[in-house]
Amino acid sequence: IVFFLRYLTQISSLHLLIKLVFLCFVTTPVGLEGDADLQFLLIGGELVKIRSSSWKKNRFYKLQEDCRTLWHESKKTFRRNQTFSIDDIESVRKGRQSEGLKKHTDPSVEEQCFSIIFKGRKKNLDLMAVNAEEANRWVSSLEKVKTTISNLSHQQKSEHWIINCMRKADKNEDNKMTLKELKHFLRQINVEVDDTYAEEIFKKCDKSNSGSLEGAEIKHFYDLLTHREEIDVIYNKYAQTQGQMSLRDLLNFLLNEQREQATAEDASKLIEKYEVDETAKQKKHMTKDGFLMYLHHEEGSILNPAHIPVYQDMSQPLNHYYISSSHNTYLMEDQLKGPSSTEAYIKALTKSCRCVELDCWDGANGEPVIYHGYTITSKVLFRDVIKAIKDYAFKTSDYPVILSLENHCSVEQQKLMAHYLISILGDALVTKPFGDTMPTNFPSPEELKGKILIKGKRLNKLDAIFNNNNTIEEGTVSEEDEAADCENGQKKSKIKLAKQLSDIVIYCKSVHFSGFEHAKDSHGFYEMSSFKESKAFNLAETSATAYIHHNMDKLSRIYPAGSRTNSSNYNPVPMWNVGCQIVALNFQTPSKEMHLNQGRFLTNGTCGYILKPEFQRSLSSQFDPNTLTQGPWMKRKTFYIMVISGQQLPKINKDKHKSIVDPLVRVEIYGVPADNASKETHHIENNGFNPMWNENFQFDIHVPELAMLRFVVEDYDTTSPNDLIGQYCLPLTSVQNGYRHVPLLTKRGDVICSAGLFVHLMLLDAQ
Repeated sequence: IVFFLRYLTQISSLHLLIKLVFLCFVTTPVGLEGDADLQFLLIGGELVKIRSSSWKKNRFYKLQEDCRTLWHESKKTFRRNQTFSIDDIESVRKGRQSEGLKKHTDPSVEEQCFSIIFKGRKKNLDLMAVNAEEANRWVSSLEKVKTTISNLSHQQKSEHWIINCMRKADKNEDNKMTLKELKHFLRQINVEVDDTYAEEIFKKCDKSNSGSLEGAEIKHFYDLLTHREEIDVIYNKYAQTQGQMSLRDLLNFLLNEQREQATAEDASKLIEKYEVDETAKQKKHMTKDGFLMYLHHEEGSILNPAHIPVYQDMSQPLNHYYISSSHNTYLMEDQLKGPSSTEAYIKALTKSCRCVELDCWDGANGEPVIYHGYTITSKVLFRDVIKAIKDYAFKTSDYPVILSLENHCSVEQQKLMAHYLISILGDALVTKPFGDTMPTNFPSPEELKGKILIKGKRLNKLDAIFNNNNTIEEGTVSEEDEAADCENGQKKSKIKLAKQLSDIVIYCKSVHFSGFEHAKDSHGFYEMSSFKESKAFNLAETSATAYIHHNMDKLSRIYPAGSRTNSSNYNPVPMWNVGCQIVALNFQTPSKEMHLNQGRFLTNGTCGYILKPEFQRSLSSQFDPNTLTQGPWMKRKTFYIMVISGQQLPKINKDKHKSIVDPLVRVEIYGVPADNASKETHHIENNGFNPMWNENFQFDIHVPELAMLRFVVEDYDTTSPNDLIGQYCLPLTSVQNGYRHVPLLTKRGDVICSAGLFVHLMLLDAQ
C-alpha cells in the first residue's frame, strides 16, 4: 500500500487520489471492490426510526463516499444532516433485540427490525425496514463494512484517515489545495505550524507556481507529511545491503534490537508477509516501506502475539484464576438515579466479563425485577435479564459465567426466579456438582465451558445432595453480605429462602466472613464470602499472606463501597496482589481502574480468566506483597523504556477549529507497592500529528508477574487538569522488547483507529 502511494505520480486530481487510495486501503485487500452490499449502502434507502410507540419517523440513510460514515437526514432545523462513523458502531442486531424495539413495536414486525448499538453511552438506533429481506440486507451490509474497517492494519487506517482529512480540507471541492486549505488541513490533523513554515512547505510542493497544489504536488506534500525520521534512523542502521535490509540484516535487527529468538526462516516469513516491492521480495530484501508495514502489525506491536490467543493452562481449579467481574451490572450510569437495562449486561458480557451481578427485588404483577434498592434507578424484569444473559454469555468467551444474586425477594418471587433460571438457561445452568461423589475442589474453566453458575445463599451444605438430606422446603438466612441495605446504612435483616433457588447454588454458596481461621475450619471450598472494599483493603494490608492462602482454597468477591454513589471504582491491583479472584468493578464507569482491568484481561484470548502466578496457588508460599522477602516471586528486573514519538493523536476539543493538543506521555507501573511508579515526558506544543519526545526512563521491578504497564497520553494545560487523549494498559510480562508501536484507547476502552505511540523497551534481569 505504501509502495503504491510512493509511485502515484500520474494522479492528476485530489478526487482521483482519494478514490484510488480508498480502493487500495479498503476494497481490494478484503474483496469489497464492486461488492453488491457496499453498493447497497452507498445508494442508501428509507428506514423507520423508532423512539417510542408514538415517535416513528421515516428517515433516509446512506453510506458516504469515504465508506466510513453513515449519513441520515434530520428534520431539526438546526441539524439538517447527521452523520456517525462506522467506527462508533459496537454491533448491529437483527430483530427486536433492543429494549426500545421490544417495548415500542409489535412482535409481528420482528423480521423487519434491527438495531445499531453504539460504543459508550450513545443511545441505540432502533430501525425498521419495509420488509424482512431489506432488513437482512442492511444488517449484513453494515456488518460487512464494519468488519472490513476493523480488520484494516494500523497503517491502512492511518493512511485512510489522512486522505479523508485532505478531502475535508478541500472546501470548494476543486480537487486542489490552496495555502489556506493546507493550513486548515494541518489543523484538522492536529498540528499547528507558523505561517512561514506552512508557506515553506507549500512552495516546496508547488512546482508549477500556480498558487495551489494538485495531482503529483499533493502526493509530494503527502510524502513530506508522512515521513518518519525515527524510522529512517533505525532502518538505515541495519540496511547494509545496497541500501536495503537483506534477510541477514533483518535477522540481525530481530536478534539485536527486538531481542527475539528469531531464525532466518522467521525473517524470511516477515519479508514474504510485509514487503510491498515484488523485486525486493524476490531478492529476500525488505524495503523501508515493508519495514514500516512490519512495525505496524502485531509482530511489531508492544503486545506479545503469543499471548493474544488463549495460551494459559485452563485445567486448574476455578479459584486459581482472576475472573473479570462487574458490580451493579444492570446500571448504565450512576447508582442513585441511572437507568437499569439489559443492554448493560450485554455490553459487559461481550467485553468478556465473567461474573455479573443481579440485584433482585419483588416487582409488580408477581414478576421479580432488577434495580438498585432504595434508589430511583429504573427497573428491568428479571426474566429479560436472564434471556439477555442466555443470548450473550458466550459470544466472546466460552468460559463460565457466574451470576451473583443479591436476593431481596419474597419466597413466591424467588420460586419464579428459579423457574426462569432453569427454564431459560437450560443445560447451560449448573444444577448439581460434577461427578457422583462430594467434590473437594472446583472444576476448571475448561470443564465449565459454556456453563453458568449461580452465586447466592444455600439452605444447607453441598454434601446434603449426596446424603439424601436435601429435603428442606424453605428456611431463613441472612441477606447477602453486600446487600443494598448494608450499603445504605440500613439494618441487616433475615429473609426466607425458597428451596428451588437454594438448590441451584452449587459451587458459589454465599457465607458471612468471620475470619480466616474460622473459614478454614468451618467452610467448604465452595462457600465464598463477599468483602466490602474497606474490609478487603484492610485485610490485604494487615493479613496479606493469610488472605492469599484463603484464596488458594476459596473464592473471594470484592465490591465497591456503597458510598460511591457516582459508581466510581477502587484500585483493583491490591486485591489481585492478594489473590482475590472476583474483583468487581463498575463496568459502566470509564476510569483508570477500568483501564487496569481491561489491561489485566487483555491477554489469554480476552476470555475473562487469567491464571494467577504460581506463588499465589502453592500452599507452601509465604508471599506478602507489602513486605517483600526472598522467594520465587522475587524475579528482579530493570525495565528501560524510551518514549520516541506519537502518531495522529486525536483532537480533544473538536468543536474548536483551531484547538491543537500539547501532548505529553506518562508511563506508569502498577503492582506490589515497591513496584508502583510513574514517570512523565515533557509536553510538545501544538503538535498532535507527529510529536517527538525521545525521552528515556528506567523502572526497578521486584515482582514482574503482578506488574501492569500503563501508557497515558494527555493534553498539557497550565490552568486546569490535563485532558486524556488516549491510554493503553497491559501486563508487563506480555511486553515485547525492542522498537514497538503502542495502540491507544479512549477513556471508555475503545481503539482510536489511527493513533499510537512508538517506543523502545527492554525488560532485563537486574544486575
